[in-house]
Amino acid sequence: MFGALADATRRDIVRRAIDGEEGIVELAGHYPMSFAAVQKHVAILERAGLVTKQRVRRRKIVRTNVEGLRMARRLLDRFEQMWRGRIGRMTDLIATGSAAEATKEIDR
Repeated sequence: MFGALADATRRDIVRRAIDGEEGIVELAGHYPMSFAAVQKHVAILERAGLVTKQRVRRRKIVRTNVEGLRMARRLLDRFEQMWRGRIGRMTDLIATGSAAEATKEIDR
């Protein structure tokens, strides 16, 4: 999921597909690349569960899977919480270490 979102074009496709109004042909018109390249980006996003394609007559409409985005957000929130906790503990250790060093300097 995060590998799919690592690319700026794919993030933009997800953003544009939230409205679910554009097909792959219309999406391809927004990017300086071939239609086939945009199709590959959409396929990667689809495999990651971030977009779906729906056939409407002769068009393939690309829609953002909002639940897939929510899942990514929940995972990112968990990672952020974990890293904030680790950074807080490192800050405490550094402060404790600095205080201990200062005490040693005073004792000398």
